[in-house]
Amino acid sequence: MAAAYFLLPLDHLGPGRPVLSWLLFVLGLAFVAALLLRQIRDVLIERPHNRPGVAIPLLILVSVHIFASAYYTLAKQPGQFTGLRTRVDALYFTVVTLATVGYGDITPRGQTARVVTILQILYSFVFLTAAATALTQWLRGLVERRLQRDTHE
Repeated sequence: MAAAYFLLPLDHLGPGRPVLSWLLFVLGLAFVAALLLRQIRDVLIERPHNRPGVAIPLLILVSVHIFASAYYTLAKQPGQFTGLRTRVDALYFTVVTLATVGYGDITPRGQTARVVTILQILYSFVFLTAAATALTQWLRGLVERRLQRDTHE
């Protein structure tokens, strides 16, 4: 996943192609949200052969990469970010924002950067929290089933 992030052709996005940049961002987030909702539904209905232990963490990583890519692309526009110059900076800022740490060394200054940061916070609050909760519920059920199986043997 990390290699894919660093190999993405992000230099073709940004101020020179704003429509394409925004379209890819919105479609990427919508696609990941739909897949997360499907995983959440499958956990809630206890669908057999569901693998949320693999799918949910992978989808969370994809959403982190989408936001990091958006921040990196936005940072090409003067005045959008202070302290964000590289892909590593963008990934770092995404993780720090996701973890609600906020060190302050990278700061969204422009209105667009602030809106995308707000979107990340809301997206994380709604989709990633629900997905993490579903994953926890699935793991709890898995442990309970194994304990029941071990006590009946």
